[in-house]
Amino acid sequence: MKHSGYFNQFGGAFIPEILVPTFDQLEAAYLEAKADPAFWAEYKQLMSTYSCRATPITYAENLTHHFGGAQIYIKREDLNHTGAHKANNVMGQGLLTRRMGKKRVIAETGAGQHGVATATMAAKFGFDCTIYMGAVDVERQRPNVFWMEQMGAEVVAVEDGSRTLKDAINEAFRDWVTNMDDTHYALGTACGPYPFPEMVSWFQSIIGTEARQQMLERVGKLPDRVYACVGGGSNAMGLFSGFLDDPEVELVGVEAGGRGSGIGEHAARLAYDDASVGVAQGYKTYFLQNRDGQMQDTHSVSAGLDYVGVSPILADMHETGRARFEAATDAEVVEAMKLTVQKEGLIPALESSHAFVQAFKDAADMHSDQVILINQSGRADKDIFTVADAIDDPKWKQFIIAKADEYKKANPELAIAGGV
Repeated sequence: MKHSGYFNQFGGAFIPEILVPTFDQLEAAYLEAKADPAFWAEYKQLMSTYSCRATPITYAENLTHHFGGAQIYIKREDLNHTGAHKANNVMGQGLLTRRMGKKRVIAETGAGQHGVATATMAAKFGFDCTIYMGAVDVERQRPNVFWMEQMGAEVVAVEDGSRTLKDAINEAFRDWVTNMDDTHYALGTACGPYPFPEMVSWFQSIIGTEARQQMLERVGKLPDRVYACVGGGSNAMGLFSGFLDDPEVELVGVEAGGRGSGIGEHAARLAYDDASVGVAQGYKTYFLQNRDGQMQDTHSVSAGLDYVGVSPILADMHETGRARFEAATDAEVVEAMKLTVQKEGLIPALESSHAFVQAFKDAADMHSDQVILINQSGRADKDIFTVADAIDDPKWKQFIIAKADEYKKANPELAIAGGV
């Protein structure tokens, strides 16, 4: 499928000449590690002792009975250390960083989970760490910012552009250009210039490899359909990787439908018709852009899915028909999360809840002998402010007001200055 960093027409490495030696070094280190069985063995050992792998699959008995159709199973990536699938990629890139002899890592983050995972990796390996995060995301994901800073990372709030994920990526690349000798950019998703899409997918493939074996052992057959949310595409590529050679397994990716169709209202690059093929941020894929190639604003209730582009590997799978892509609206996502919490006691992140939306729609129309598998790519601890606001929870509002009042009393000078 790949040729010189391309997945048919998508991919490539459109980078400034000054970065070519750095990318050559990264590609060589990645390919060397990929060919070294000892590296993957070390990686699996690290993930088993540090990040709770293998993560289990859970039979969602109550949801299955609720919809009365397909049997619903859930891959529990929320049980990874730091609460999401992000640890799979960053721990692998941490091993590569050490292999290359570099001492500093930088990263971009949207929902903050990749930032937390990278800060965790940096603390474990003893690297200096800087995290770039859009200022909008800094405000709506404050708990993750807190933990990044506690682990010693410098968190830079990016004020450029829409102040979200795409702008954080741009800023991280600017840093890398000036610090490439001692710094590795631990890109968080299966996007960007080659080798990142393939390399990130390789580390995340541990999800699909485990899931395939677990389904065969637990259910006795492969699932009929597997579902994953799609921002950049790393968790989707992780799950899909286990079933790429099984044409009888339908692969379903679910993007952010936001408030509905129309530029600026969503972040669906493949499910809707608002995106077009272009080149930006070092690679060729579908982007939400205007006729002049200028990136457009996006929207999603989930900070991790509002990216303007999508993995070139997934773009190729869309073109070839190997995967189906749908979109879930903000309102549908909140309802799916609430239902999962109430029926199963599981708390999927708002990102992951996109996959649940489409899985629930499909499950009701399937037969009871059919099986579906949903990737719960993360948990919603980080989303508590957003979720509480979305469901308009009165007790949460009372709690926030009471805490603000307490803070005002303890810090009257800030209240007088208008700081609270």
